[in-house]
Amino acid sequence: MKKNSKKLLVTSTLAFSLLMTACSSSTGGSGGSKDQSFNPDNADGKTYEEVRDSLGAIPMVQDEIKLGGVAKAFENEYWRTLKEGMEKGAQKFSDKGFNLSVDMKSPQGESDEEGQLSIVKDMINKKYTALLLSPISDSNLVPGVESALDADIPVINVNDGIIKEAPNFVGPKADQNGELLAEWVSEKIDGKGKVAIIVGMPKAFAARQRTLGFETWMKENAPDIEIAEKQNADWDRSKAKDIAATWIKKHSDLKAIFANNDTMALGAQEAVNESGKDILVVGVDGIGEAYDSIRKGEMDATIDSFPLYKGQIAVEMALRQLGGQKLPRVIWTPQALIDSTNVDVPAEEIIKWSDPEVGN
Repeated sequence: MKKNSKKLLVTSTLAFSLLMTACSSSTGGSGGSKDQSFNPDNADGKTYEEVRDSLGAIPMVQDEIKLGGVAKAFENEYWRTLKEGMEKGAQKFSDKGFNLSVDMKSPQGESDEEGQLSIVKDMINKKYTALLLSPISDSNLVPGVESALDADIPVINVNDGIIKEAPNFVGPKADQNGELLAEWVSEKIDGKGKVAIIVGMPKAFAARQRTLGFETWMKENAPDIEIAEKQNADWDRSKAKDIAATWIKKHSDLKAIFANNDTMALGAQEAVNESGKDILVVGVDGIGEAYDSIRKGEMDATIDSFPLYKGQIAVEMALRQLGGQKLPRVIWTPQALIDSTNVDVPAEEIIKWSDPEVGN
């Protein structure tokens, strides 16, 4: 077995509580959202737990609330799980007395930027109460966000695709995905050898930041590790498989492949399986198939950002805002490195999950 014991790495709920300071910006207007250099990974944010501690119970809103959620594409399990999380959150709050529903939609694919914008425009025209948006790129939903804010419809940017114009961001720290995996890989290969990176879509914030975190950590902490190859596969499994197969033939001494998401990591793992070589494969997202692959001794690790709970947190923050509470510009959601040592530990235990309190 190529997997060794590794201590559990839980971010956001633990590390961020120590590293992140309170952010004083509010949700009024567009806040600091016009800052063209905005990057949530560099922001002074609060964890969702810190927000709960500082704001207390969620105010009860008597009016009917219809939330519009927009994901990238439901062909990816990650976005289906985020949808499930938002719907689960809406049901929990409905059970506590809110007149609440959530309508979660996505375009046909993760490259359909115009289709995603059309969904947002339709929600604005139908006067949804608030929007929870995960854009395909950093710019494709900007016209929709500006129109929503002009119509006094609150907007929360959820997880990925950074909308500078959105008053609030709810999601994990993307560059830390790469940092955690770089540290893990370095330990497994004793700090030396060749590794490669399969990058997602170039327009995607998460792809850029995950790659940056991985490369920066290696440069600063593992100078004897060489990033021998780096190439985009646009979140596509078959492309990732082909790229990995080429690299395996080219570099007989390749030791690890880091893919920006699990879909591509699973493609890379197929190439590794067919080669018969012992090459580490790690990804990001924590989808069910990645968990199963780790259990089978194939994929080695993933970063799970727990979309089932992230969706619930996004709904919670929308209700807080609608109830008049001021949110920080950036709200961090939990994530953790999953490998063979903790793949069967329940998510609730890993992130120490509890539902928020609701006021009268």
